[in-house]
Amino acid sequence: MQLKFTSFSLAILAASLGTGVALAQGAGAAPDRAARYAALAELPAFEGVWQADRGSVTRLRAAEGDAPLTAQARAVVDAYNAAKADGRNTQTEGANCMPVGLPGAMRYPYPIEIIYSPGKVNIVIETHSQVRAIHTDGRALPEDPDPLFNGTSVGHWDGNVLVVDTIGLSPQISLIAGLHATENTRIRERIQLETPERLVIETTITDPALFTAPFVTTMAYKLEPDWEIREYVCQENNRDAADAEGRPSMDLGLGARD
Repeated sequence: MQLKFTSFSLAILAASLGTGVALAQGAGAAPDRAARYAALAELPAFEGVWQADRGSVTRLRAAEGDAPLTAQARAVVDAYNAAKADGRNTQTEGANCMPVGLPGAMRYPYPIEIIYSPGKVNIVIETHSQVRAIHTDGRALPEDPDPLFNGTSVGHWDGNVLVVDTIGLSPQISLIAGLHATENTRIRERIQLETPERLVIETTITDPALFTAPFVTTMAYKLEPDWEIREYVCQENNRDAADAEGRPSMDLGLGARD
């Protein structure tokens, strides 16, 4: 029997062959994707919900008071604290529901969740419902980063320690109360497990205009296996809004003040 092909049947045949090629390519790609996800099981057990240790927060605040500030930075912080003592600047930028950025976002009394994906460590921060990406795919830090609240973070594994470098922090965020980041601010974090249920992050901040020496602090977190990250909408009932001078303002809040 002689087969006759019309232009339509040829088109169908070509399409089916093309589909077969695509399916074959997809089948080849699937094991690679599976392998990349399987490799995540070999990483340290950071995944889960973690709550900042209260004692660590207390020690951190004390350390901020002794930070190795330059004379110029010390004058800025002293002026801020004096204004706060006089009843002015009683609110920070967070009062108007602006994200606090790094390093503050990792130091709130609300939980964080660490989730692995190929080439990336994702940190879900309950405060302001943020997701922080730490790229571990071998990329370099950008030479001219866009200023972001959490900056741009690139990490690599040093044994069981995740070493993270962050640059490009927005000048709107505060490194400590009253002191804002500059384009030369750099943060390095060393994240590791002290025990299966205790995560420790050593944070080093450097900036030649602000610090006379690296400013090193440590925070610890407790694993909370039964917790889930909840929705956080600061604007929903904000009672702490402030004007441009840091003074409480009813007009800027969405909820009535007491």
